[in-house]
Amino acid sequence: MSDWLPPPLRPGDRVRLVAASSALAERQRLETGIAVLESWGLKVELPFAPERRWGYLAGRDHERLSDLLPDGSATNGETAALLACVRGGWGAARLLEQSLSLPECWLLGFSDVTSLLLAQQARGRRGAVHGPMVTTLAAEPPWSQDRLRRLLFGEAPGALQGTPWRGGRAEGPLLVANLTVATHLLGTQHLPDLRGAVLILEDVGEAPYRIERMLTHWRLCGALQQLAGIGFGSFQGCEEPDGEGVSAGERFSLEQVLRERTADLGIPVLADLPVGHEPGNGALPLGVPCRLDGECGELSLLL
Repeated sequence: MSDWLPPPLRPGDRVRLVAASSALAERQRLETGIAVLESWGLKVELPFAPERRWGYLAGRDHERLSDLLPDGSATNGETAALLACVRGGWGAARLLEQSLSLPECWLLGFSDVTSLLLAQQARGRRGAVHGPMVTTLAAEPPWSQDRLRRLLFGEAPGALQGTPWRGGRAEGPLLVANLTVATHLLGTQHLPDLRGAVLILEDVGEAPYRIERMLTHWRLCGALQQLAGIGFGSFQGCEEPDGEGVSAGERFSLEQVLRERTADLGIPVLADLPVGHEPGNGALPLGVPCRLDGECGELSLLL
């Protein structure tokens, strides 16, 4: 499809499942996700025991790291065409403490896998895709499943629609991330260059004051000021619950926080993009040129 992405998948290509983060909780969701991948004609490999566990993690660091690397005894050292992460939670960033050099292939996931996606992009590798996990894939609506399939198989996906908050148009390399995970990569070598980038953020289960604290961190280190445009996906469970005796004037809503922390950046801002933890997690490839249109509310890939 373009020089910005790895070769498109073809029926018969190998998919290697990766458990880089928290331990699996539901085997059925894993199996239904595998069934979707197999319906696309892909050959799915499960290199780990689904019950593998070390505390709350899906195995010790060296075990989870091995999921990402070719297994010479099983595959003659060949790299799978797609590394598909099975779930998020926590743990993927620990793997960056190793000298991790991911093969250049498609790498799929979101949430905690943000650390691996951003690290791959920071190293100049193609193929990082912010999109459904194997355990969330079957629950995605048909349009989202088809969007992921089209992207992986070399067909250009359409634009994603959001809500314009600040007008203007921005073009630049696309970055997509979980806000909490990406915040903890600030100041490390694992965060790609933000200069002129279009950044899409999402999160889950964070109160508005914590969202505000993280965005303030980005402002204090000058990160948000480097962007050409910014968009917000879903922030599931991030609204402050109604508290007894607490009036609306004594707190900020999520929307108030997101608007206020980006209002003075002088760049286009979109909200409500279908990206994140809610079903309807539209797949987006990192590093590709994109356009964020604050007039019509569209995020489109320039492939």
